[in-house]
Amino acid sequence: MNTPQLVVHRDKELMAQAAAARLITRIVDAQAARGSASVVLTGGRNGNALLTALGASPARDAIDWGRLDLWWGDERFLPEGDPERNVTQARAALLDSVPVDPARVRPMPPSDGVHGSDADAAAAAYAAELAAAAGPEDHGPVPTFDVLMLGVGPDTHVASLFPELPAVRETDRMVVGVHGAPKPPPTRISLTLPAIRAAREVWLLAAGEDKAKAAAIALSGAGEIQAPAAGAYGRSRTLWLLDAAAASELPRDLYPPSLA
Repeated sequence: MNTPQLVVHRDKELMAQAAAARLITRIVDAQAARGSASVVLTGGRNGNALLTALGASPARDAIDWGRLDLWWGDERFLPEGDPERNVTQARAALLDSVPVDPARVRPMPPSDGVHGSDADAAAAAYAAELAAAAGPEDHGPVPTFDVLMLGVGPDTHVASLFPELPAVRETDRMVVGVHGAPKPPPTRISLTLPAIRAAREVWLLAAGEDKAKAAAIALSGAGEIQAPAAGAYGRSRTLWLLDAAAASELPRDLYPPSLA
């Protein structure tokens, strides 16, 4: 586990713009180094704000969109096209306006797909898709994602890994069905902590006063079962991207010396 790095921005708008610029650079660098890039997207207000900012950036054209693999960290188990699905929101925010290769956009299965209402079977199918995309260099059943992004919930949940629920305790499976989630909808699909930790870089996004306590708890030595965000880290880098409101309760020894 590496020590998390913190970047605190003045407000959520600046945070989204700066995170989008950072992501563009990281994708372009990965494509230059390895020919392609692999990114795991997150939903929620901060993930969608980042995608909207990326879409508005002139620098988006520096990305070779046809050489970008896109995955999701979690999904609401709802019918295809439902406006609450993360992939539906990502398409509206960005993906419908850039020339991605449809074959390289890998959403999690919907509840009206081939697995029907069986979230566990849908999770197993997504795990198999990840395993098929992994190569010998990945040393495991998921690709080594270049960047995996996560929103942080007010209760410290990341993806659909909620405090104390079975999914956050999973150590073997890479993807699980989540049942009885404390926020609607109750049925979801989620990457597990072992899958998250396969990424080169994990970025945690938090903006707003309602995220301040969660950020402080996760960054102050809490256990991952009680605070799942504390267990989300990358192989080479773990980056927390915050606005000033979300950073307002951080211990002084963690707070950066100035706002970016």
